[in-house]
Amino acid sequence: MFKLVFFTLILAVFAVGCGKKDKQSSQNKKSITIKGSDTMVHLMSSLAEAYMRKNQGEQISVTGGGSGTGIAALINQTTDICASSRDMQQKEKDQAKGKGINVVEKVIAYDGLAVIVNPGNPLNELTMEQIKKIFTGAYKNWKEVGGPDQPISVLSRESNSGTYVFFQEHVLLKENFAPTVKLMPASSAIAQSVGQDKWSIGYLGLGYTKEGNVKVLNVKKDENSPAVTPNHATVLDKSYSIARPLFLIFNGEPQGINAAFLDFALTPEGQKIVEETGYVTLK
Repeated sequence: MFKLVFFTLILAVFAVGCGKKDKQSSQNKKSITIKGSDTMVHLMSSLAEAYMRKNQGEQISVTGGGSGTGIAALINQTTDICASSRDMQQKEKDQAKGKGINVVEKVIAYDGLAVIVNPGNPLNELTMEQIKKIFTGAYKNWKEVGGPDQPISVLSRESNSGTYVFFQEHVLLKENFAPTVKLMPASSAIAQSVGQDKWSIGYLGLGYTKEGNVKVLNVKKDENSPAVTPNHATVLDKSYSIARPLFLIFNGEPQGINAAFLDFALTPEGQKIVEETGYVTLK
């Protein structure tokens, strides 16, 4: 009996020691990974490069794959930080909790989703209802929204994209995209395709509107509302209808290099990078 109690105490001391060591090693890490939103890849890469210039010897690796992919990686503990252009869904939070992940979401910037067409399209504005009907397939010809008699070619991000999920929830009001919608692997691919196809339409983050030869449409909340251009001011004052926060998601309150990187993103220098890459600062 004495031997059993003594052995149990030894195990307990060993476990506590390991726990302290794991916590200390987490705080002292010099290399971390950020995975997730393709919309945020350029922003995160720019922030990481600037951070590493100021903190020699520390390394940050940034990869995309979509917000859903980044969230899954955080839950599976294969990334240190998830970059997400949407907040986590309840089922994802429940899954994380089941695996012992303490989800902490931090907003580092805002983004307006721009609805884009080819410059050859004479239309300059659409209502939210018209956009919804185009992407759900209720409208199939530009003449149905006051344009020329031409079929509409509709482009969207893929379903693992946070941009796709946000657009479906806030613009389509959770209705499904039409089966004819072409799913594209990246925002840059949408920009390039719209620039080449005169009668196409797509959506992407503000930071990608300069990726191709495209025209950004003004958006009206309804038929009687003014048409609003997506930009820094209209996203911040919420007069532009399709705006969203951009998140960094952590397992627990960030510590060590995780905390230092988050703090840097929120500094005036970090927020200047947010603005320079085409996104909207917190103030």
